[in-house]
Amino acid sequence: MHVKEDIIAILEQFDIGNKLSSLPVLPKASVLIPLMVKNGELHTMMTLRSKELRTSAGEVCFPGGKRDPSDRDDVDTALREAEEEIGLPPEDVQVVCRLVPIINKSGLLVTPVVGFIDESFCPCPNPAEVSAVFTVPLDFFTSDKDHYATHGVAGTMGMLHSFHFVDPDSGSQYHIWGLTAMFAILVAVLALKKKPDFHVAFDPEDPISFFQQVLHRRTSKL
Repeated sequence: MHVKEDIIAILEQFDIGNKLSSLPVLPKASVLIPLMVKNGELHTMMTLRSKELRTSAGEVCFPGGKRDPSDRDDVDTALREAEEEIGLPPEDVQVVCRLVPIINKSGLLVTPVVGFIDESFCPCPNPAEVSAVFTVPLDFFTSDKDHYATHGVAGTMGMLHSFHFVDPDSGSQYHIWGLTAMFAILVAVLALKKKPDFHVAFDPEDPISFFQQVLHRRTSKL
């Protein structure tokens, strides 16, 4: 089975394109959700932010950041940030889709950009921004084994999801939570066509509609 080609065909159906061009102007940011196939299994790459950073210090994130005036679009932002943070050349990313953006706790409109990278990519983290880079099997984000959720947290979409991941290569433990966890769950549900073992606020059969409704509800108040 051609795992990569199958996943690309699935994810391309969810590309938002220019469907949200009528949204109010908000400060923008993008993250790159890098996917790769390792031993026939889909993985994603994540970073641990440096403890020296002013925001989200020491937290697990996908490579990404705020829109720069020189960026042409959300994809440009995600690729530029990934190159700056982990040394990933933009030409080595096969961009697949942009998913529905989410407004984060700081009021930024964050767009997840999904792309495939080669399994052989060796990250070169920028120590000023990133203290570790690791990969996680994507189906980890559909399992209840190392997951827990907090209900009714202010500013979140119903639940705050958290995962505890132990990297089998280094033995390091990582706490993956908040927006990063939500993006990981969403991509896992879409790409693997798999319903999570735990409750989520969105319909696993049609998750994009939920996020579009949340986005329009939030922006209608601006």
